[in-house]
Amino acid sequence: MEAVRPRRSSEARQSEIVQVVLALAGDSSPADITTARIAATMGLTQGALFRHFPTKEAIWLAVAEWIEETLLGAIEAASLTSDDPLQQLAAMFRAHVDFAATHPGAPRLIFNELQHPGDSPVKRRIRGLLGSYRGTLLQILKYAKVRKAIARDLNEEHAATLFIGAIQGLVMQSMLAGNLQDMQRAAEGVFAVYLSGLRGGTA
Repeated sequence: MEAVRPRRSSEARQSEIVQVVLALAGDSSPADITTARIAATMGLTQGALFRHFPTKEAIWLAVAEWIEETLLGAIEAASLTSDDPLQQLAAMFRAHVDFAATHPGAPRLIFNELQHPGDSPVKRRIRGLLGSYRGTLLQILKYAKVRKAIARDLNEEHAATLFIGAIQGLVMQSMLAGNLQDMQRAAEGVFAVYLSGLRGGTA
C-alpha cells in the first residue's frame, strides 16, 4: 500500500520551492531552470507547483524576496557588531562573501536577472535590494569620515560602488573558477586593499 504523503501548508511549500530553485541555480544556469524541472526535483506535478505560485515569474519574485531579506538581514547584523565604522565595513564584507559562498545560487540568479533587457518585478526587487545595501554603506562611510577614520576628500558614492563591485568581482572570478569557496580565502586580502584606499587618498 502506497504511503500517504503528509500535506504541507502553502507557506511551507512555497519556502521549499524557493530553496529548490536556489539549489538548482547553484549547480546550473538559472536560464535552464524550468517549472517542469522544479516540480520534478520536488516530486510534484507542474499543476501542484502552480497551486503555490501562479506563474514562473511569481516563483522568481519569491526567490528575489528571500535573497533580499536574507542578505540584508546578514548585512544589518554585521553592521551592528561594532561601533567602529571600519570594523563594520569589514564585517559586512565578510557577511556578504559568506552569504554568496553558502548560497551560490543567489548571485547566479541576480546576475542572470540583471542581464535581461527591459524591466520586471523581479529586477525591480533586486534594484531595491542594491539600493538599500548602498544606503547602509553610505551611512557608514559618512560616519567613518566624521570619525576621521578615512580620507576627508574620499567620495562616499564611489567608495560604496567599489565595495559592492569588489564583492561582485570576487563572486564572478570564483564562478568562472568553478569554486565559490575560493572567494572566502581571497576576501580578506581584497578588503585590505579596499581599506587602504579608504584611508589613503581621494576616491
